Amino acid sequence: METYTEQVGNKLNGLLEKNYDAEKGYAKAAENTEHSGLSSFFNRKSQERRMFGHDLKSEIKAFGQGVDKGGSFTGSAHRTWMDVKALFSADNEESMLEEAIRGEKASVNEYDEVLQEASLPSSTKSILLSQKNQIQTDLSKVKSLENLK
Repeated sequence: METYTEQVGNKLNGLLEKNYDAEKGYAKAAENTEHSGLSSFFNRKSQERRMFGHDLKSEIKAFGQGVDKGGSFTGSAHRTWMDVKALFSADNEESMLEEAIRGEKASVNEYDEVLQEASLPSSTKSILLSQKNQIQTDLSKVKSLENLK
């Protein structure tokens, strides 16, 4: 049976992997759009997710747990799908925005799932709530960017 810190470490490593995937996904979206405003937004989101990852790594290490490196196979496959979609889509910007919205909604759900863990320490809960709130704020921005293209 896992101990308390192993459970927390595993959940945080799961979020860390998702943030690695999001970081790479946003960088890929920036590459696949010619709209300078969207490209800047996607690059900023990529850097933000990198910082989220650093915060999560620090929290995992604070529990004396190992840090999983790299993203998931699913994330890699998704980025390949973004490239294919951009290649064949008549409207790359709309395609990238749709993917960003879908990914942000999934992220909010994943954060909610981990935040439901009753045994989360207050420091972890604070980090996760801050990151989730930023994702939700940016989800609203992404949705409003759809109207700008």
